[in-house]
Amino acid sequence: MKSSVSEQSFLYESEDEEEDQENVVVNKDEEDGNDSDSSDDSTRNQRRSKPDSYTTTWPQSYRQSMDMLGSVPSPNIGILGTSSLTRWGSSFLSSSLTRRHTPDTLTSTSKPLLATVTDENKDEQQPLPPLSQRLSSHSLILPFTSRRPSGIKKDDKPSKVPHEFPTARRSSFSQAMLNGGNVLCGVGILTTPYAAKEGGWLGLSILLIFAVVCYYTGLLLRDCMESRPELDTYPDIGQAAFGTTGRIVISIILYMELYASCIEYIILESDNLSSLFPNAHLNVGGYELNAHLLFALMTTIAVLPTVYLRDLSVLSYISAGGVIASILVVLCLFWIGLVDGVGFQGKETTTLLNPGTLPIAIGLYGYCYSGHAVFPNIYSSMSKPSQYPSVLLTCFVVCTLMYAGVAFVGYSMFGESTMSQFTLNLPTNLVASKIAVWTTVVNPFTKYALTLTPIALSLEELIPSNHPQFLMLSILIRTALVVSTLLVGLGIPFFGLILSLVGSLLTMFISLILPCACFLSILKGKVTRLQGIVCVIIMVIGLIAAAFGTYSSVLKIVQNLST
Repeated sequence: MKSSVSEQSFLYESEDEEEDQENVVVNKDEEDGNDSDSSDDSTRNQRRSKPDSYTTTWPQSYRQSMDMLGSVPSPNIGILGTSSLTRWGSSFLSSSLTRRHTPDTLTSTSKPLLATVTDENKDEQQPLPPLSQRLSSHSLILPFTSRRPSGIKKDDKPSKVPHEFPTARRSSFSQAMLNGGNVLCGVGILTTPYAAKEGGWLGLSILLIFAVVCYYTGLLLRDCMESRPELDTYPDIGQAAFGTTGRIVISIILYMELYASCIEYIILESDNLSSLFPNAHLNVGGYELNAHLLFALMTTIAVLPTVYLRDLSVLSYISAGGVIASILVVLCLFWIGLVDGVGFQGKETTTLLNPGTLPIAIGLYGYCYSGHAVFPNIYSSMSKPSQYPSVLLTCFVVCTLMYAGVAFVGYSMFGESTMSQFTLNLPTNLVASKIAVWTTVVNPFTKYALTLTPIALSLEELIPSNHPQFLMLSILIRTALVVSTLLVGLGIPFFGLILSLVGSLLTMFISLILPCACFLSILKGKVTRLQGIVCVIIMVIGLIAAAFGTYSSVLKIVQNLST
């Protein structure tokens, strides 16, 4: 059975059947030639299949949707500039989208992934049906051509279909490091000066503590996956530790975190655009929209079409510039403080410690390390999993230095007048300020659809496969999600406080508590006494931080709403 599995080929659907058959032959030959080349290869070969419970339990779309969100496409993938992209990449709703509801797809998820020799030979000999027969009339609005379950073989060769985001093990060290940096270095960097203001200078030590702890919990997730090779994603780990309930609970927390990020994007756009155009307004039916309302509405209208896109590969390429955008914004801040003469006069008004608002800072610092949802995907996509600790360490060191540097410089420049986003404090007449603000404005437009898509896919899985109005329901789900983020953003327009609430309530569980709990549950007797003590301490710290941070954030939000 083992040898038959190693010779099995995965058929990628495309418009050209002959090209499919050629790809199968190439993949088959490459598999035979690369079998047992190294310890990393043997680890990959162990992750060939998954029990049915991992591939049929909600959410099934987690793997690919999070890969699209957290991974930076490699320049040599051959996505851009191909004739296939011209055919597929520019349309919206089409019947040739991902086939979650095709009969063959449903069958594949209900039968064992490890087929018998007879089934393999039968599948290899049977030609693919015409494309028109393979497409379902009820297709998802997805960025993928075929929705591989999370348990699909990881060492399959990547598909050549241009708009399917590959999940095969092929990420190099630099690629994985860029993926990790793209996940960690997000909008949280804008709030670190505000966090320094809320917590004081001594509060910066919390940032360093979280960096060390979150790096360790990232390694715990790796240990969980190594102990059970069939595990692919964070929900898989939750299911292995606590059954189906654990999988569902962890998935809901992860999706809530993504939903909150979309709300943050709306508030971020509204705040920064209104700072650029403070006098903008619009009268609609006698009701005047001020700058904040107007730009929040315009942002929603602008991002709404992108959530209908079934090919998000272009957005994924652009969002890969998130690391570059963050570096550019940081450089602009340093330039304004050191070169443009703004100086660090605000340092005179800074404080050493603010006990009253320290819990707010805890939530903000915690949010900076909310990348654990994608860490298992990064690990499982690496061509050399043994390099994962080095990748993670590099990402944490670089991002922590950036966070600490921005917090120190920003708080020193603006002191107690530091706002929830340091871009709002920058002088509007400077060129560097305009570059920083516009970079901040453009980046969320590319990430909004990528962030919302995993939530939409998980909800679309709940629709019966044979529902006659599936396409319309998919559109309604995505539209409702976008509109709801607008309403919440307008109702609670406090960027820093929402970020602190998310960091306290959700990130503490995702990054601190749950990795330790899953580790202790999955490895059980293999856990050393020291590891057990460390995990318990981390969980206690996470619970205390979550309690105080959530209470302080909610209390301050209520106070601001009442005033």
